[in-house]
Amino acid sequence: MYDYLIVGSGLFGSVFAHEANKQGSKCLVIDKRAHIGGNCYTKQIEGINTHVYGPHIFNTNNTKIWNYINQFCEFEQYVHRVKVNFNNKIYSFPINLLTLYQLWGCSTPEEAQKLVLEKQIKNPSCSNLKDWVLSELGEEIYETFYKGYSEKQWMRPCEEIPNAIGKRLPIRFDYNDAYHDTKYCGIPKDGNYTQIFEKLLEGIEVQLNTDFKNLNWKSLAKKLVYCGPIDELLDYKYGPLEYRSLSFKTEIKNTDNFQGVSQMNYTSADVPWTRIIEHKWFSPKPNNKTVITYEYPESWDASKERFYPVNNQINNEIYQKYKNNLYDENIIIGGRLGRFMYYNMDQIIAMALAHFKI
Repeated sequence: MYDYLIVGSGLFGSVFAHEANKQGSKCLVIDKRAHIGGNCYTKQIEGINTHVYGPHIFNTNNTKIWNYINQFCEFEQYVHRVKVNFNNKIYSFPINLLTLYQLWGCSTPEEAQKLVLEKQIKNPSCSNLKDWVLSELGEEIYETFYKGYSEKQWMRPCEEIPNAIGKRLPIRFDYNDAYHDTKYCGIPKDGNYTQIFEKLLEGIEVQLNTDFKNLNWKSLAKKLVYCGPIDELLDYKYGPLEYRSLSFKTEIKNTDNFQGVSQMNYTSADVPWTRIIEHKWFSPKPNNKTVITYEYPESWDASKERFYPVNNQINNEIYQKYKNNLYDENIIIGGRLGRFMYYNMDQIIAMALAHFKI
């Protein structure tokens, strides 16, 4: 009999297993995928560590969490810089002074702020993405950077997308084009995240290609740590929660430089992918080849991976019903799928460590 059956070998499950194992608990970690690491999984292609499920940049303001993750690998300093391709023109992003110069030719913060104020289309509610961007930045920036990309990603008009999607990104009136504003920001040495999970799970039994639905967990363990979809755990009794999925097309290119940056967003509505990732730029090393990944947004069904929860009012109310229905003190729910929320990596680690008062 195990002390814990841990469903999912992503960050929450692996950190929880590591800490429980340190305290002498016997753990079994299962994962329905063929690898550990969840969406942070990386694998080598042509000597380049490839982020299989999209780019992951570890960033945090929490010194405790930064020190914790650095136990398991050596991090290299990395500043994530994103460019936008709109109608075959390239722009700096997130919005900064260079972006506003590229759009309008303004070269000073004062001139840029004045122009932005003139272009704002104020709306008293601003509850959706469209109204919020128009109110803050005006129509041209909305059309260039937000509308096409967001509607592709979420497959719904911006009037139905929460304003929180836009508020996640900074708006700057200087030339700082770093994607993250956090105190700490880095990539594991050589871009390899999988090494972190190998060390977290060292000495712990792991079973891959194993679906929780096929197990009777109470016959295996005293407690369940569940990082899967909460609606599936309760047999969809209140209906399925809504997600967005993704598909990836990875190619090897016989060049040492395909796009000159790790991430290029494509914000034109007529381009089917949302971004191209060139993985070598996460940890540049000499190589006469490069690996790129096209990322395509998809609707979700049971045959696909869940990537982004659709946190609108209807889904949040359904989630609350599932949450309120879980009264079993022997079940611990964690991770993005279990909590039906998009968390950053540092938040997931903090969530797992909180169970051990670390």
